[in-house]
Amino acid sequence: PDKINDLLRKELQQAVNNLLEAELTAFLGYDPYARNGWNTGNSRNGAYFRKVDTQFGPIEVQVPRDRNGQFHQHTLPDYKQHSDILESMIIKL
Repeated sequence: PDKINDLLRKELQQAVNNLLEAELTAFLGYDPYARNGWNTGNSRNGAYFRKVDTQFGPIEVQVPRDRNGQFHQHTLPDYKQHSDILESMIIKL
């Protein structure tokens, strides 16, 4: 059971990080390192890390930022450290 939980936790972490990155890409309108993103006035600006407790254990989520500070992700609830929503969202995807 521990190995299965570890596997599910790692997969959930990867899926949430990919989802957040895709959400920023959709917000900005171009892929990372895309030439059409140059000189647009807004670009990627690193990320900050959050720990979120799930039913499989804690995961570390990398939340991307944009340079102008206009991007607000909708995947994770703000200021919450425990989420049961993530598992159901990823299963639906």
